[in-house]
Amino acid sequence: MTIAASASDRALASAMTRWWQLICCVICMVMIANLQYGWTLFVNPMNKAHGWSIAAIQFAFSVFIALETWLTPIEGWIVDILGPQRGPKLMVAFGGIMVAIGWIVNSMADSLSILYLGAVIGGIGGGAVYATSVGHAVKWFPDRRGLAVGLTAAGYGAGAALTVIPIRYVIDTSGYEAAFFWFGLFQGGIVFVLAWWLRGPELSEINTTAPKVAQSARSYTPMEVLQSPVFWLLYIMFVMVSGSGLMATAQIAPIANDFGVANTVLLFGGTTISVALIVDNVANGTARPLFGWISDNIGREYTMAIAFALGGIAYWLLGSLGTAPWAFVVFAALIFLTWGEIFSLFPSTCTDTFGPKFATVNLSLLYTAKGASAFLTPVANLIKDATGNWHMVFLVTTLMNFAVVGLALFVLRPMRQRAMARSNTDSR
Repeated sequence: MTIAASASDRALASAMTRWWQLICCVICMVMIANLQYGWTLFVNPMNKAHGWSIAAIQFAFSVFIALETWLTPIEGWIVDILGPQRGPKLMVAFGGIMVAIGWIVNSMADSLSILYLGAVIGGIGGGAVYATSVGHAVKWFPDRRGLAVGLTAAGYGAGAALTVIPIRYVIDTSGYEAAFFWFGLFQGGIVFVLAWWLRGPELSEINTTAPKVAQSARSYTPMEVLQSPVFWLLYIMFVMVSGSGLMATAQIAPIANDFGVANTVLLFGGTTISVALIVDNVANGTARPLFGWISDNIGREYTMAIAFALGGIAYWLLGSLGTAPWAFVVFAALIFLTWGEIFSLFPSTCTDTFGPKFATVNLSLLYTAKGASAFLTPVANLIKDATGNWHMVFLVTTLMNFAVVGLALFVLRPMRQRAMARSNTDSR
């Protein structure tokens, strides 16, 4: 009885520990969410204050996304080299400092070059927090990988919903510079404090319950992953879906302005763009654990097909019917709902396929696809300027999503089945 009680106590302690670790990661992700999802609130104020073109300002966003993603393999490697006790806390603490400095630099930027410098600093910090947090989730929750990564990524996707109205208020009353400064300082400070609670799991703390989805019986090194056709197919799919999503998430405010609905009072005194941004961030965050949980039960590729097919429909509907305020809110939310889940589905698929030992580095290699896709954001502006409206942009994003549906069902699924069958044979 004593032994059984002791085992039960250890199991409870391990469960509490891993959920506390996940909560810390989720809060850290909430604190860096505005770096991407709050950016659109600053675009027009900077354009009016300095006369910089929208395309030039959005290049800073592309720089941020590129640095946030392309350096994550190095940051993930450092986390693994430093070990489970030091790696997560030191990397996230570093990220919190850089996040704060990045937005403070933005607040002082009187030239595009300084704005780009702030994007570089913020991108490095955001990537350090993001990569470590997602890697943390897949290691602590092998039995609920999709859900855990989804909850972590939800912090990033939905976190900005809490601050849309406060940021707009500060911008309207004190200027966008004050919003950059004070929100940057607060967000970075919270991340820095929470970092010191983070640590990786010990072997005895990892839940060994068999998952419902197929997982590789061995772990692949980063070099082996880079030589795998499955990895590069996932990479291409990620670029296609992420690119279409970034075109929307970074352009929602300009699109609303061009559709003539941005400042229409819609609900409780809130304008269409304010309501849309809040609902969009909630939808974006909800998508990640929702579709992650679904994929834990029905499989990754089937879930991708459902989500991306709905996404393709959503882009078409927003482009066709989004000139009505409520239609804009609803269809924009559907885009965010069916785009945000890539940040739970792809890391889960990657770790299922290539194993957990090098998970932080391997999923960070895949995450660089987001950086590549970021440079499609200003392309959307160029297409819009060339055609005079957003219709061609929405047509392109619709087709990209439906193409990925076909790749998921008819190319990725059989390729992964063959690859994991070989890995299970090799491990025997």
